[in-house]
Amino acid sequence: MSDTILKCTTRHVRIFTAVLKNDDLVVDNGHLTLDIDPDNEFVWSDQSIKKVQDYFRDLVDAQANNDLTDYSLRKIGSLLEDFIRKLLKEGELSYNPNSRVMNYSMGLP
Repeated sequence: MSDTILKCTTRHVRIFTAVLKNDDLVVDNGHLTLDIDPDNEFVWSDQSIKKVQDYFRDLVDAQANNDLTDYSLRKIGSLLEDFIRKLLKEGELSYNPNSRVMNYSMGLP
């Protein structure tokens, strides 16, 4: 088992082969940790967060019989980015007017 964290970092999604312990990431190749919208660019409802988490689980489950690689993790991250864009376009998310940066990264509202 490797002591290297595999990770995918996109604008709105961070995925790590690690667990969070005492505010530190600890390598754990048996777990994936998902950090959604770390910059708080969007206003999230519990339902929209659950949709992203459920989609993440579906993507991970579909990958279960394959080796987890940087490429496969980046693919999951990219598909989650597309899913978040879809939620924004459908009005299930909105931009956070109190975000530290207002750059409309997913397009104008």
